[in-house]
Amino acid sequence: MKKISTMLVSVGLAASMALTGCSSQNASDTKASQTPNAEASTKPAAGKPDKVKVRMAYWNKEDSVKSLLDLIKQKLPNIELEYQFIDNKQFDNIVATQLAAQSGPDIISVSPPASAKYAKLGYLADLSSLSDRYNDAGKNVYSQDGKLYALPGISWFEGIFYNKEIFDKLGLKPPTTFEEELQLHEALKKNGIKPQAMGAKSWEPMMKSSMGLVMNDFLSKPENKTFDVQFGQGQKTLEGNWNGAVDKWSELIKRGYITQDMLGVDYDQALDEFATGKAAMWESGPWAMEAIKKKNPNIKVDMFPFYGSAAGPGWLIGGPGVGFAANSKSKNLDAVKQVFDLISTPEGQKAFWNDNKGGSSYLKGVEFEMPAEYESVKATFKAGNVYAPWNNWGDNAQSMIEDYGKHLQELLGGKSDVSQVLKGTDKKMAEVIKK
Repeated sequence: MKKISTMLVSVGLAASMALTGCSSQNASDTKASQTPNAEASTKPAAGKPDKVKVRMAYWNKEDSVKSLLDLIKQKLPNIELEYQFIDNKQFDNIVATQLAAQSGPDIISVSPPASAKYAKLGYLADLSSLSDRYNDAGKNVYSQDGKLYALPGISWFEGIFYNKEIFDKLGLKPPTTFEEELQLHEALKKNGIKPQAMGAKSWEPMMKSSMGLVMNDFLSKPENKTFDVQFGQGQKTLEGNWNGAVDKWSELIKRGYITQDMLGVDYDQALDEFATGKAAMWESGPWAMEAIKKKNPNIKVDMFPFYGSAAGPGWLIGGPGVGFAANSKSKNLDAVKQVFDLISTPEGQKAFWNDNKGGSSYLKGVEFEMPAEYESVKATFKAGNVYAPWNNWGDNAQSMIEDYGKHLQELLGGKSDVSQVLKGTDKKMAEVIKK
């Protein structure tokens, strides 16, 4: 799973920087650089001021934003953007520690929960001057007290990729209910094909997979519309509410489709299994498509959503993607503002989307055509069924979904049952609320 923030500059200066694209060099420096003297050979040439260095940290690898970085280099030659990849497992701890020390990257990639937490601690600059450019659906999750603290990136979504050639060869079709999905797994298994790859070494895949059924069978009901907010506030518990859906989902484990050996498989290994045809399905999102096609340029894939007990459009895990926030203590906020201003244009959004095809933009008036690889989730998008429950769990959402995912790893390892998984997560929520 799938942020840019801003500056503390005056409106007049922000507008000037956006229009001129000039560097932060002042007028006297410019004049001096144009005056011949004995030291001219050691100073920047006229019209070529020193570049402002801006560091950007993100948990996705550089190829996920390559087109955007190329655009920044082309349009903002006065800025040298240093890209720092930090693995998702360590990202929050590393960045939080740096921010607490009043250091860290100039541009910070944030999730909605991280944005809320950092904004309350004063770590992020107010980006409200760019707020009117974005739709409410994108900016609401990155706003606190009426102020925007991160620019919503391209939306992310995650479903289940399937190998069309394998399906066609066996005469199989995408499911329309969870029961049909179970039958699909069994049909593939009987034909000697691994039904699905899963990198269960990470806590994320099972967390999202199980929530797919929860969204269909529980959260989508009108009476449960506010459940996630109430859970995040400690007013509701998973135990006694999610049991039916998670127990049904656990049939994937009970029937041997999600297996204990997957606890030793990581993301890259699971991707390789799917891309090379060793597994017929794999749960992931658009960010993986380039890597899949690099491994197998001829692969034909589609995606279906997570389904529930009843037939319907299904649901995708997703929502506003990475948010780009500005470190409030950055010494280069004016340069960060120029980067954010560029991102907040149709051209900037197109560059970001180019390496994340399948997502949508929250910038007003910008739309992208859905690639052919997502034909089978068009009805899901049309129904608006793209949601990540934890986005409404409050400041502690990141630690909560990790805790829930780790409990599911214990379930897969035969060390607990569904009730213990839910009770354990409820206990964790009660603990973090008390802090």
